[in-house]
Amino acid sequence: MKHGILMVGLGAAILAGAAGQGMAESHGKGPHHGQRPSFEELDANADGHLTREEMQAHMQARFDSADADGDGKLTRAELSARMQARQAERRERHLDYMFEMHDGDGDGALSTAEMSEMRGAKRGQMFQRVDADGDGRISRAEFDEMRQMHGKHHRAREGRKNMKE
Repeated sequence: MKHGILMVGLGAAILAGAAGQGMAESHGKGPHHGQRPSFEELDANADGHLTREEMQAHMQARFDSADADGDGKLTRAELSARMQARQAERRERHLDYMFEMHDGDGDGALSTAEMSEMRGAKRGQMFQRVDADGDGRISRAEFDEMRQMHGKHHRAREGRKNMKE
């Protein structure tokens, strides 16, 4: 019984942490994707194994970092501040990545040409996928098909997201 209660508590703590992190982070991949702890960060004693205690200590540390007044409770304001800080960190990582990848002349600014290069390849690939008959033009039917496929993809992604919650 004690073991079951511990597992439920640990699971709830992990889900609460993941939910809070998920709300504050994007759903994509790449540099702006949410930072998750590495195995080494979780393995506090560096023995090559994770214990329930190490996982609980990690979750407690995350909780404590958000509990600004140290009262053992998270208020709406504390959660909001934590989420805003995480969003700011994510934005900075994304900006760093954008400039690293696309500031070709290294001047610390993105010109129209650099922005066009950044988006051009993706636009060209998208256009080719939508232009099913390859005539270099997108017909109303091709456009409607693209919208329908986008809707299916979006609904499927939302369904997967809801299943995780």
